[in-house]
Amino acid sequence: MLPSAGERQAPGVALVPGGREVRMVGRIRPGGRQARGGRGERARGTVAAAPERVALNGRIAEFYDESSGLWEDVWGEHMHHGIYREASPPKSHTAAQVEMIDEVLKWADVKNVNRMVDVGCGIGGSSRHIIRKYGCTSTGITLSAVQAARANEITAAAGLGDRGKFIVADALDQPFEDNSFDLVWSMESGEHMPDKRKFVSELLRVCAPGGKIIIVTWCHRVLATEEKELTPPEKLLLGAVSSVYALPDWVSAEEYKKEFAALGIQDVRVEDWTADVAPFWTAVLQSALTVKGLRALMSVGPTTWMGALAIPIMRLGYQTGLIKFNLITVQK
Repeated sequence: MLPSAGERQAPGVALVPGGREVRMVGRIRPGGRQARGGRGERARGTVAAAPERVALNGRIAEFYDESSGLWEDVWGEHMHHGIYREASPPKSHTAAQVEMIDEVLKWADVKNVNRMVDVGCGIGGSSRHIIRKYGCTSTGITLSAVQAARANEITAAAGLGDRGKFIVADALDQPFEDNSFDLVWSMESGEHMPDKRKFVSELLRVCAPGGKIIIVTWCHRVLATEEKELTPPEKLLLGAVSSVYALPDWVSAEEYKKEFAALGIQDVRVEDWTADVAPFWTAVLQSALTVKGLRALMSVGPTTWMGALAIPIMRLGYQTGLIKFNLITVQK
């Protein structure tokens, strides 16, 4: 059976299409007391989220509830960039996405994994690949009840239901005990987090001593020494992307380093893989314009349509050097 990663399920379920249920969880210590504390007891309690965060979470959930099925139909189980290196071009876009996972793990020098948390798990593609690769267990969290249900369905069908489970939970208030996982994995979910300090703090809290934290995320370019902020056109472009993909304010990779430093972590490794993923958004645009892609788009709502229309804006962001694809890792 899959270890519970220190949590027990609290009352409450979310209903998703087809009558399926996804269990909502709360972090409760054995004996029934609500768990508190960040690293120790100091930085974190269980408090109500600010209205702005609640609204953003709702938009994120709605976006992925509506769009995940289309993405799976057209692209498959992996909901993230692929890697396209000239020295070893991938055989397919799916192969590029799988290679991305393997190359990130190699880059972060991950040798073994026992228990993993997949923060922003999508429909569980990364978790299943890493479970097979290392023989570990994984708990995935997402704001989308549709994603969690589908991830559990695919994982069970793959014969991995005893090793992988997926729940609806907030990455800024994770339902796990401290030091629960030796791999804390965030593949393209950090850009959705409205409070980067709290996000980083939660990743550190649930990571076991000696464990690895890996964040793969969209950032904006690092400001030059003489710059105080991005230019108005740059802000306009990022604002357009954010309005479609339910993103809060963007940050640079340097801001992540500062957030880790504020929490006592100085050894933070950062790398820019923007050039390695450059072909991805062109491939996404091309897939959207195929007969299969257009038929899929016709079956969804306006949220997903707007996401498709924003693809050229993402391409422009990459081409101008404004949007960066960054890898960040630390060892606790």
